[in-house]
Amino acid sequence: MAAISHDIPFEQGPRVSAIGLRRALIAGMRRVIERRELLNRINVFPVPDGDTGSNLAFTLNAVLSGSLSRRSRSAGALLRAVADDAIDGARGNSGAILAQFLCGASEAVGDAAQLSSARIARAVRAGSEQARGALAQPREGTILSVIRAFAEALEAPRRDLNAWFGHAVDKAREALAETPRQLAVLRQAGVVDAGAQGFVDLIEGIHGFIARRELRPAPPDLGNTQEFAGDHWHDEADASRPWCSECLIEAEAIDRQALQRMLQQSGAASVVVAGTARRVRLHAHVADPGRMFEIAGDFGAVSARKAEDMRAQFRATQRQGQVAIVTDSAADLPAGITEQLPIDVVPVRVSFGAEDFLDRVSLSNAEFYARLRGGGVLPQTSQPPPGDFRRQFELLLSHAEEVVYIGLSRQLSGTLQSGEAAAERCGGTRVTVIDSVQASCGQALLVMAAAELARRGAGVADIRARLDALGPKTFTFAAARDISHAVRGGRVPGWVLPLASRFGLTAIARMKPSGKLSVAGALFGGARVPERFARYVERRLPRAPQWRVMVGHCDAPAEAEALLAALRQRLPISRDWLVETGPAIGAHAGPGTLVVSAQVETEVAR
Repeated sequence: MAAISHDIPFEQGPRVSAIGLRRALIAGMRRVIERRELLNRINVFPVPDGDTGSNLAFTLNAVLSGSLSRRSRSAGALLRAVADDAIDGARGNSGAILAQFLCGASEAVGDAAQLSSARIARAVRAGSEQARGALAQPREGTILSVIRAFAEALEAPRRDLNAWFGHAVDKAREALAETPRQLAVLRQAGVVDAGAQGFVDLIEGIHGFIARRELRPAPPDLGNTQEFAGDHWHDEADASRPWCSECLIEAEAIDRQALQRMLQQSGAASVVVAGTARRVRLHAHVADPGRMFEIAGDFGAVSARKAEDMRAQFRATQRQGQVAIVTDSAADLPAGITEQLPIDVVPVRVSFGAEDFLDRVSLSNAEFYARLRGGGVLPQTSQPPPGDFRRQFELLLSHAEEVVYIGLSRQLSGTLQSGEAAAERCGGTRVTVIDSVQASCGQALLVMAAAELARRGAGVADIRARLDALGPKTFTFAAARDISHAVRGGRVPGWVLPLASRFGLTAIARMKPSGKLSVAGALFGGARVPERFARYVERRLPRAPQWRVMVGHCDAPAEAEALLAALRQRLPISRDWLVETGPAIGAHAGPGTLVVSAQVETEVAR
């Protein structure tokens, strides 16, 4: 039987088999992915964070690499698997809405082996209604308006599948052209809605397959919008809720309407609750991602937490330069530095038992150390999944020529490998991954040096050469006064603790040139530890005209200030910073730990 039969009357229905549906969806999704940079450039609503194309691409790639990578026994089973994959991979407003559209369509199709035109029309109508119902506050002039126009047009019977579907695509294009008249922010920017354009791209790709019966790439012309249209943070983009936050919820029965209400009552905006009664993708713009995840936890088991700062994404779209710098949150950067330099941060994962958090996003340093001092379950850190890096890389590549990721030492974590895997999925040639061979403040100093060069317009080759030169001139030391946490975690043998307690030892570790952190010595007695640690560091640094120095502390600000003051007396320092170190150090060394990183000053850094 043919994959798609064109010439059967509408009431009997042109029949679409699982094979035809699979190939048509592949064609549509490929078109969206190929045009993601255009979608990023025209993304101004609800927030001008320039990531709609990246979000849709991430969502659809989950489907392409999942259910659409294999054959299915029936059209209904295929569409159900597509919907499940879309929920799992959904990112952003448009991704979550599209996932709910596919869920609604799948439920209407059921277990049908083939799809008639009438069944397709009912499925699209159901998908449209469910997509609208997934939003707490649906708006016209968005993807919802275009989906509804498409659904209404499909209800008009025609004998030929190509003509019938093509007519509905034309109606969707007309609805897309109306979006600037429905939303003032689109009209002011001179663009159509990005999510709506993405849906039109999807159905245009499907129609192209129906008309030609072959898979073709999207047209190379990305339209007239070559610059990012969202050149200002408009009034509808509430800066008090800057975190685009998402998670998956699983339970036996999830009250999606109650979940919507609770999120709205908490002050969340752009709330999308997509999925089924047993599995939900939650998306919202919030002031506190941790609070959103707590609410989600009241409805079921929470996983796949994600939170991105839309202000940082907006800044990335405004930067002038060829290279964007990315690091992970193991780098203890000074507060506010990402607003001054082209640096984007991918958070590592932190867990206390069954509770999972995003470092410094859903768990602040203060909360982390409060839990750590409270005893109980010891924290664990883990690298971000490749998907987190991939989304960041793809977003930045929409606005920069190349990306350089400078990661936590390979010898300490699998974080760098996760970034490498993501870089390969992004094509590899435009993303450069560099092992900092450092951690904490040392990693931060290298990241900042790279970002300063990038801000000046340096290319990847120059940045890599500078980091190669600075690496051997960057030194990191850590002093742990209380090693009980390391002993409890099995990182230090138990017999060491009574000896350390008896003699009042402060263990000192040092980053080796290989990228490993190893014990290098100790201070005896608990008196004047910051001053003595400063003397220890001074004696082990080579001579240099000037130093950049960063002092970090694990919930010990007063001692860190004393340490920095002592270093200022001992070293010729050109610039210095005081930072609170995060879980990458704190989970292993415990509260009270002090970190010093020193880097030889260079002309480029000034």
